[in-house]
Amino acid sequence: MRFLISCSFLVLSLTISAQTWNPAKGCIVDASGECLQNTILTALPFLRINPDTRSGGLGDAGVALTTDPNAMHHNAARLAWAENNMGISATYSPWLRNLGIDDIYLLYLSGYYKIDKFQTAGLAVRYFSLGKIDFRDENGNDIGTGQPNEFEIAAAYSRKLSDVFSASLSAKFAYSNLATGKTVGAYDITSAKTFGADLGFLYRNKLGASGRRNYLNVGLAITNIGSKVTYIKGLVKDFIPTNLALGAAYEMNFDDYNSLTTTLEINKLLIPSPRKPGDPLYDVDNNKIADYREKSLFEGIFGSLNDAPGGGKEELQELMYSVGMEYWYDKQFAVRLGYFHENALKGNRKYMTLGCGVKYNVFGLNLSYLVPTTNNRSPLANTIRFSISYDFDGGTSSKQGAE
Repeated sequence: MRFLISCSFLVLSLTISAQTWNPAKGCIVDASGECLQNTILTALPFLRINPDTRSGGLGDAGVALTTDPNAMHHNAARLAWAENNMGISATYSPWLRNLGIDDIYLLYLSGYYKIDKFQTAGLAVRYFSLGKIDFRDENGNDIGTGQPNEFEIAAAYSRKLSDVFSASLSAKFAYSNLATGKTVGAYDITSAKTFGADLGFLYRNKLGASGRRNYLNVGLAITNIGSKVTYIKGLVKDFIPTNLALGAAYEMNFDDYNSLTTTLEINKLLIPSPRKPGDPLYDVDNNKIADYREKSLFEGIFGSLNDAPGGGKEELQELMYSVGMEYWYDKQFAVRLGYFHENALKGNRKYMTLGCGVKYNVFGLNLSYLVPTTNNRSPLANTIRFSISYDFDGGTSSKQGAE
């Protein structure tokens, strides 16, 4: 089951019934007029799993938060504002436990080093284990077992460009081994590998009557800009999850003991919108491969802003929203609350998140918990993230959590 889920993007399911956009219903409908999901699928989806416990309690919002080592995942431009000389974090998250699977997990190690008051370097390693899987051929015969796994290593350079603005550039390498050495029909399966890059920007300025207690952060990041990949040589390659994130966070420091940060973030995958068989633009060249899958990297990225079958209305459906609040007492105890929303026709992930954190001197601990808000059984239900962190010159940093 897990193998089929992981490799589903390799198989293109065809139907003979016409499927078109219905303006009145605001969705793609089949021949009977029923709405169909038109979810954007990518290769290497593990690159978009949020490994950040602090953000995990804030509805997965993280592009505009204050500095912590896990900024490497969201927006490395945050690292330029580090107050400590160095910080590291380790996160562990069991994955898909609501499906009764107990051996899938995500590990994430991240850290930063402040070169000087303008420059900061970051490094992160992500490892995703899909557990032990029994493989079978198309006739149901046992063909052995395997332990699929994926990993990513990323390095970032972040710099302040002014008193209120910073930018970052990250380079990364991603590797995915789902069923290397196995065969599907006449095709041999190999590992998928790609190089990629992230771009990040952050605006941070003081606000409020005194100009000293409140801060506004505005962040923008484009992540996972990388070449397309395939698990079967010679076949069409698939896009990795290039993503655009735009968000803001407002930090209110009421006094020396109490502070509250609110954050809002919008995400959009910069991936071509799928088209269904029966759509006149599905396979114009009649080569039996959907044209949206054959687009080049940058054609897909730039075209993704205006290529949905339903036009602007469907483009808006592809936006994902995160909101969150984080309260700190005495810079030592934190509680977090968040919400994540995705359109029902684009994946239908809707959930609340809860989190808490404690920071003592140079050490920090954080925990987050996910609660779905839909009636459908969600594989993400009860997702827990746990992290520990260490600041190498503790006592000088502000409310950065245990991340």
